Amino acid sequence: MQEKEMSVIDHLDELRNRIIKVIVAFVIFLGIGLYYTKAIFNFLVQDLHGKLLALGPSDVLWIYLMIGGVFAIACSIPVIAYQIWAFVKPALHVKERKSTMLYIPALFLLFVCGLAFGYYFIFPNVLKFLQDIGEDLVTVTFTAERYFSFLFNLVVPFAFFFDLPVIILFLTSIGIVSPAFLRKSRRFAYFILIIIGTAISPPDFVSDMMTSLPLLVIYELSILVSSIAYRRRIKRLQHESE
Repeated sequence: MQEKEMSVIDHLDELRNRIIKVIVAFVIFLGIGLYYTKAIFNFLVQDLHGKLLALGPSDVLWIYLMIGGVFAIACSIPVIAYQIWAFVKPALHVKERKSTMLYIPALFLLFVCGLAFGYYFIFPNVLKFLQDIGEDLVTVTFTAERYFSFLFNLVVPFAFFFDLPVIILFLTSIGIVSPAFLRKSRRFAYFILIIIGTAISPPDFVSDMMTSLPLLVIYELSILVSSIAYRRRIKRLQHESE
């Protein structure tokens, strides 16, 4: 009984150490992001005509923290993924350790692809649609706080959702999730994803469709990769039992 309690304590201590490593990495990347905020800012507003307005000194600080924070999150993805992998590694088979190790760079690449998809496709099309419908009604002037809130609220969720297939692949490979469960949960998942899509987009039908449909496609891709991983897992278990 005492040995079991010590084992639990050891696991909690290891978890605490790995969380600390993630926090330290995030703080380091945040510092780097704050240093390059001006360059990132200029890149993000290069297509705007005219400068953004800041209504107070706090808006400038908010811009630095927001841009630096998103940069830090993106760069911390591999660190977070590795720490999770290292924590669960003792419970994995040798082949599972090697295969799941490849998920770490995949998570980072897909996160960056999600950022690119949101920034180059979703954001400009939604912004153009909103500008076009209001062109004859009002003169649109952007404040920095409103502009970047709108930008990141659209783009960052897509970055996280692009990682969903890899996460599902990992959970399937270790036996936590199955494609049958994902198919059975499809209606509920669609409902949740549509709510998320409408929540992160402006309150109009076109924007809701532009944000919700890609999320549904990502879910279907997750079912596909889960099916592949599930078949491989079944074959491996059958081979080990022989």
